[in-house]
Amino acid sequence: MKHTPGKRITTIHYNAGEWSNDLADIIEEKSVSLLVNNVQWLTFMCTPTNLEELAVGFLFNEAIIQELDEVASVKVCSGGDIIDVWLNRSVQRPEKWIRTSGCSGGATSVERLVQKPWVPISKNNAMLTPGVVGTLMCQLHQAQDLYKQTGGVHTSSLSDGEKILVSTEDIGRHNTLDKLAGCCLRANISPNKRIILTTGRISSEMIQKAGRIGASMVISRTSPSNLSIQMADWMGITLIGYARRECFIVYAHPERILFKPSSEKTACEAE
Repeated sequence: MKHTPGKRITTIHYNAGEWSNDLADIIEEKSVSLLVNNVQWLTFMCTPTNLEELAVGFLFNEAIIQELDEVASVKVCSGGDIIDVWLNRSVQRPEKWIRTSGCSGGATSVERLVQKPWVPISKNNAMLTPGVVGTLMCQLHQAQDLYKQTGGVHTSSLSDGEKILVSTEDIGRHNTLDKLAGCCLRANISPNKRIILTTGRISSEMIQKAGRIGASMVISRTSPSNLSIQMADWMGITLIGYARRECFIVYAHPERILFKPSSEKTACEAE
């Protein structure tokens, strides 16, 4: 679902001593409340796209639901500021939320962090050469539709190691992974190889969500935190940061990277 930027405004540009008036598309940030079985759980600060997927993916990533069949209905109200989710069973709202390091302030339940209900990722055949890492990052850049219009948003994508299967964008990097999980659940996307590509910094919350999605690799354009590296190591996730066309840093589980001669070219370079 493509999103039209929230507002176009007139801005004043300064460039090398010259002033000019210009029109700019400004990314929309909105507070959207999540209601579960008619009880308000929390408020997202988010870009108002894929809101149904955001709600479903958040509940999945928080281990409230395990599959889409548990969701009786999900609907965004006409004003766009409430996501109304009804489940097929009663659930207890977490008593305490931890405000995480995500952009715009993410949230996860205290129980989710204390109990550490993370399942280690089993070794699979999701192995990449260095050149393919660069190619996938090029594909991530090409998938940034909203960013190209307005800037100021993060993008996350799910890949099977060859192509991008689904991409989501949001002002909050943690929201992109909730939206990604929701898109996969609602569209029944479940590839054997699951590689997450993202423009955002990798925090512990990002690894937690990636693990729930079943990703064996997380590749970011920027850096991980020390806790995210520890979590990735424990969970068996290959964690790559500062990924560019020809370079990247492997922080955890390098065994999934197949080292080949430096003459290997990425798809971007070959064009």
